[in-house]
Amino acid sequence: MWDLFIVHPDCTYLTNSAAWAYGDGPYHQQVKPGTLVGAERRAQRLEALDFVKEMLDAPVPFIALEDPVGVISTRIRPASQYIQPFEYGEDASKKTGLWLIGLPNLKPTSDYPPRLVEWPKGSGNMVKRWGNQTDSGQNCLTPGDDRWQVRSKTYQGWADAMAEQWSKYVRDALDRGQH
Repeated sequence: MWDLFIVHPDCTYLTNSAAWAYGDGPYHQQVKPGTLVGAERRAQRLEALDFVKEMLDAPVPFIALEDPVGVISTRIRPASQYIQPFEYGEDASKKTGLWLIGLPNLKPTSDYPPRLVEWPKGSGNMVKRWGNQTDSGQNCLTPGDDRWQVRSKTYQGWADAMAEQWSKYVRDALDRGQH
């Protein structure tokens, strides 16, 4: 039996991005070949949600499921917490949920300072932006075949915090006989 289960399910059909593709068309943009849309995409979302439920119901005392903002919070249960890479020493912004069972919230380890930009230009309104963002706040990755893979990265600062904080927590709980 496992003591700790940290899972990162594929977010393709769980995230809020590409929400337009769940409708039945017509679409406001050209649909890339191989992209599921309409009923097929909705069916894949249901399958992905079933997979998430299975992972959260696994017979493991300590579970952490990580995924970007999406439908898990509205269809299964709210995230236990949301984290940002810049709270863990990374020059990036990517609000990501953690669904935790038996584990405490992850504590930030080191703040990465943002750059301040005036947005919209000429407004006098200063907003925070990180290295993976344009001044308007969009992701600055250009389109490409590996864009999905680059965007799905788990930041090293997150991984280090999870390993350090949760492994100690689990060891201490097991030593006390709590699970």
